[in-house]
Amino acid sequence: MDEIKLGTIGSGAIVHTFLDNVKITEGICLVAVYSRSMETGHTLAAAYDAQRVYTELDAFFSDQEVNTVYIATPNLLHYEQVKKALLAGKNVICEKPFCTKAQQARELVELAKERQLFLVDAVPTAFLPNFTVIKRELAKIGKVKLVQANYSQYSSRYDLLKKGETPNIFHPAFGGGCLMDINFYNIYLNIALFGKPLDAVYYPNRYEDMADTSGIMVMQYDGFVSESVGAKDTWGVNFFQIEGEDGYLYVKNGSNGLAEVQVVTKTTNETFNLQENPDRLYYEVQGITQFLLDDDRDAVYERLSVMPDVIEVLETARKKAGILFPGEEMAATV
Repeated sequence: MDEIKLGTIGSGAIVHTFLDNVKITEGICLVAVYSRSMETGHTLAAAYDAQRVYTELDAFFSDQEVNTVYIATPNLLHYEQVKKALLAGKNVICEKPFCTKAQQARELVELAKERQLFLVDAVPTAFLPNFTVIKRELAKIGKVKLVQANYSQYSSRYDLLKKGETPNIFHPAFGGGCLMDINFYNIYLNIALFGKPLDAVYYPNRYEDMADTSGIMVMQYDGFVSESVGAKDTWGVNFFQIEGEDGYLYVKNGSNGLAEVQVVTKTTNETFNLQENPDRLYYEVQGITQFLLDDDRDAVYERLSVMPDVIEVLETARKKAGILFPGEEMAATV
């Protein structure tokens, strides 16, 4: 691919952050915007020099100049939009969570491979230089026994919830909830490092009949247990810590950013940080762009292989916890 000609679906804050990094990255540019609102679409297009605005998805997918679609819409819309984009012959970059059902995730992966298209899950974690540090240094702490993670970030939309409103981020009808939002990063990092757990149980805090506003995921691995805390109704110190028989590995600011990695053993105390740019999406956009320009499908599919397992664990654990999205039934096992 000579140049990534991007079209976007969605206009939230994450889209602006993503496009801010597109503007400073060679080989990728925004050419078209889809929005349900023409006014919103034109505002986004003007900010990032896009040439065209669409309010009809079929027309957007028919744009021959667009070769890659970036999707950042409510969770339950991802599956249908990604599928339509792939069937239209577009490469796809999709925000997390990739979709809400493991079966859908696997179907989309197979469809992308069948059509020889790129399909990228837009999770910055695996693109961050400090992720490679964690994998490189992990053996120093010996046999892993415990993993602890916290990602708590008070949401202004929780205040709206308490006032009687129903923001999408907490609404089951939109695939909302803390587990599918910020605790997602904790679960993703666990599975990216250690694979799928033997079992997973989620203990949520819910506000009336909404999805979870906070909660704790406990995952049992062969030989160790992992606990992941996520909250949109509190705040605290965010971190990701792996404890082994010979030491521990501590990630400053947690799974969403991997700001710094400290490795402590009985005889050493080392700190690593390969991320000069504090903007985590900088590395994501740079990495995705390089993969696509190099036509490196193997690298993309290797990273993508983690996602169906992440979705399966999330889907089954929340169903067992009684958090159901439209058309779902309770699940009994992982």
